[in-house]
Amino acid sequence: MTITAEEAKAIFPDEVVTHAKTRLISVPGLDKPVAIITIDNGLDHTRPSTFGPQSLVSLGAAFDEAYAASPAAIAVTGKPFIFAVGADLTAVEGATDRSQGLTIGKLGHDVFKKFTDSDIPTFAFINGAVMGGGLELALSCHYRTLASNAAAIALPEVFLGLFPGWGGTQLLPNLIGANDAVTVIFENALNQNKMLKPAEALKLGIADVLFDSADYLEQSLLWLSGVVRGEISVPRKEIDRGEAWDAAVARAKAIVAGKTKGAAPGAEKALALLELARENDLEKGYAAETEGLADLVMSDELRAGLYSFNLVQKRAKRPAGAPDKSLARNVTKVGIVGAGLMASQMALLFLRRLHVPVVLTDIDQARVDKGVGYVHSEVDKLLGKKRISPDEANRLKALVSGSLDKAAFSDADFVIEAVFEDLAVKQQVFAEVEEHVSPEAILATNTSSLSITDMASKLKHPERVVGFHFFNPVAVMPLLEIVRAEQTDDATLATAFKIGKELKKSCVLVKDAPAFVVNRLLTRFMGEVIKSVDEGTSFEVADKATDPLGLPMTPMILLQLVGSAVALHVSETMHAAFPDRFSVSPNMKKFVAAGKTGVWQWDSAGNQTVDPEVLELWEFGSSPLTGDEVKTRALEALAEEIRIMLDEGVVQEAQDIDLCMILGAGWPFWLGGITPYLDRSGISEKVTGKRFLAPGVASVPSA
Repeated sequence: MTITAEEAKAIFPDEVVTHAKTRLISVPGLDKPVAIITIDNGLDHTRPSTFGPQSLVSLGAAFDEAYAASPAAIAVTGKPFIFAVGADLTAVEGATDRSQGLTIGKLGHDVFKKFTDSDIPTFAFINGAVMGGGLELALSCHYRTLASNAAAIALPEVFLGLFPGWGGTQLLPNLIGANDAVTVIFENALNQNKMLKPAEALKLGIADVLFDSADYLEQSLLWLSGVVRGEISVPRKEIDRGEAWDAAVARAKAIVAGKTKGAAPGAEKALALLELARENDLEKGYAAETEGLADLVMSDELRAGLYSFNLVQKRAKRPAGAPDKSLARNVTKVGIVGAGLMASQMALLFLRRLHVPVVLTDIDQARVDKGVGYVHSEVDKLLGKKRISPDEANRLKALVSGSLDKAAFSDADFVIEAVFEDLAVKQQVFAEVEEHVSPEAILATNTSSLSITDMASKLKHPERVVGFHFFNPVAVMPLLEIVRAEQTDDATLATAFKIGKELKKSCVLVKDAPAFVVNRLLTRFMGEVIKSVDEGTSFEVADKATDPLGLPMTPMILLQLVGSAVALHVSETMHAAFPDRFSVSPNMKKFVAAGKTGVWQWDSAGNQTVDPEVLELWEFGSSPLTGDEVKTRALEALAEEIRIMLDEGVVQEAQDIDLCMILGAGWPFWLGGITPYLDRSGISEKVTGKRFLAPGVASVPSA
């Protein structure tokens, strides 16, 4: 496809252009020079190089220049720490008609295919982060070297609601085999966008050789020389396009069905393209990728996925409403009240991220010892996996301690409680801690639903109390709800945001309202599902009702994960606050009193049935609902609750609701958060009389 720089600029005038420049260098053992193409957007490593139309034109021109020099080989590499991370998603998001999608798709294929079709050997020197279209460029080359410190290696498109559209669905399975390609394209992408480590990429066959970063370029050039001279041979896997391919496709379909319930068009398209890749016909495969990309570009689902991406990549890094960071205080020691599992997980996280002393307290020595022991055992696991050095392990163990006396907090700057979810207990804990800490020390609570204002009301310095609500498991879940009570001052809040960032969490400012954001919405959602069962709907129908949303787990599985006693406690808290909208199921009370933790049970073959004891204790009504009715009722309740929360000022904007639900509840990326879905489905206007987001936000702009 021939397109000028001016024509490319007309497609997307605001593109941050990644320029590609060619230079010729002499390499020992070769009679001709090697042409090295460097791709660089001119910004620092925090702004990775991406490919929009102008960038692709620049890369194509650089290849033509390199080829015209008749070098011994052509190598493409990136700026320091970055190879390239794929398509410029703002260009995709900005497309206003299908023809632009076709142009972007075909332009990428045509430029990358120059490297594939070249009769001069082509090499990708993957010197750093490589994702999406960047990895597809590397796959388009004949050979690939990889730096041992490359921080991110992935094809994340399916996670975003897309599919690898510049050759990835065709090249990867025919390089490493269909089953391993399924791991990269589907399994990793749908597992919260899991990245490959360099050693894993080498083992899979994505890279041909791995070199240390200190002399990476020199080692890559010497290896290139050996390949060109024929002294180094690069073996390739023999690809089974028969039964093994069938099995891989079946596994991919199972992964997509389990993770998306058929609600993600990008994943479904990727499945069809994986089937097509069996033919190993690049012309046919690339044409299908281009057509599929053009279809997705003009879909609301893709716009929703890109909206999610922007929330997580941009809004989460600049939390709305956060005070000036210059007000934040330094934290040199952390205290944790409680030594149970949640508290111990927090202790480990504070140790690993802040590298400051952490002290746990509890009501008896056995609990304290167990908490400290948990941290030590987790440190040993990290050491065993070689994720930390022996010196680091020793340092971390030396930094954690336990005490029965809260006087151990006397020099702590930040103390967080993780005790039983009871207001009186937490008030007493804070009163005891306040007797020992300085007036500037921050007191934080990990409460999931209680009023932080009430918790601080009896203190001498209520202004230094803040909500610091983690999600379980603490190390994995990225969301941190930072809750401002009525008297929380800016210095306390700024310090909380600073710590949250150092913990590598995505922080959202939340008003002190019952259950904050995620738990409030999940409780309302779950309450409607449970109510439908109380009225006579079977567990099977109620639990499958939300499958069309593609949520990560069904309501009853979520109930089992959260814990029935915790869920009941939160529902009681919410009923006390808003009795007209939040009910407490009498059946749930009996369920918890009977010690039941889940509705479902599984036999040895994995077959799922309702626990007979649950059926025995549950009293069903005589007005069962259909699955569609259950889903509609639950979504309409969410729309009502979100509108009320926005009117109450629980968060700054609807985008913060979406960010919380994506990062704290696993709401799928391809749905774009809860509010775009409610807007697209018409539920927002039906229930509240208006949309949550402006037209064109997280959807295709109107013509």
